Amino acid sequence: MALHIVLVEPEIPPNTGNISRTCAATGTVLHLVKPLGFSIDDRQLKRAGLDYWPFVKLILHENLESFLREWGTRRLFLATTKGIQSYTDVCYRDEDMLVFGKETKGLPADLLRDRMADTIRIPMSADTRLRSINLSNSVGIVLYEALRQLGFPELK
Repeated sequence: MALHIVLVEPEIPPNTGNISRTCAATGTVLHLVKPLGFSIDDRQLKRAGLDYWPFVKLILHENLESFLREWGTRRLFLATTKGIQSYTDVCYRDEDMLVFGKETKGLPADLLRDRMADTIRIPMSADTRLRSINLSNSVGIVLYEALRQLGFPELK
């Protein structure tokens, strides 16, 4: 049993490092979709992930198209501030894929347009100055809701 976190073109090493640590601690598979805004050997990335990297189930993808060719038939939930449903309104299942975009731009507009029914959002202030919640926090919020619904499988 495993959930999947997919980061599409992540840019900030500490965010990805924090997410990798969360994935290791929960048995969640981490997919990184290139291009990455850092080297996988980046010092900041490794420092944020601490000594958890050996426990991360990591899958790298050359680009979004190759990811979608291989994994696109699975249930994907696209996290975006433009999502049509709250992340808490979804009934998550084993092997679901929670997809997050890059920190500065989010997910590509064409992907969102083509799969709008699969979009989720985290409710937040309507203040237009506040664009989004930090990526690593967003992953934690959505992932733990999915894990809660599944009864925290294999976690104690």
